[in-house]
Amino acid sequence: MTVTPLNPLKRGVFRDDLLQLKRLCAERRVEALVVGLPLDDLGNPTVQAQHCQRYGVRLARALSLPMALVNEHSSSWAAGERHQLHGDRSGRLDSAAAALLLEQWLADGPEAQPVQMAPESHGEMDADARSCISTPPAP
Repeated sequence: MTVTPLNPLKRGVFRDDLLQLKRLCAERRVEALVVGLPLDDLGNPTVQAQHCQRYGVRLARALSLPMALVNEHSSSWAAGERHQLHGDRSGRLDSAAAALLLEQWLADGPEAQPVQMAPESHGEMDADARSCISTPPAP
């Protein structure tokens, strides 16, 4: 299996994001959603990690895919080192970091888990996002 960075997707309205991702998932026969969590130096979730996890749960539900969470701490730095992309603002650094996360997941897991398909209601999604998969440890 080969991991190839894709062009970054520009996030917008969720419905439009979902259309782009559905197309990519069908073209590439995607079997799981891997979500990077920006954890701190101690491996604790940051505020941004909580947002990423909730967005991942929402995508996994909408795409009917199992989901795995991967610690993305230092992934941009590692991708910048590997591909000489430090300071890149074109999106290539983000794509390279995402490819590194996928390589990490393929090598180390965790196994993607189903996300409950309960309808989203205020508060319910947050509880599901916290409980669907445990937060990965720091490397």
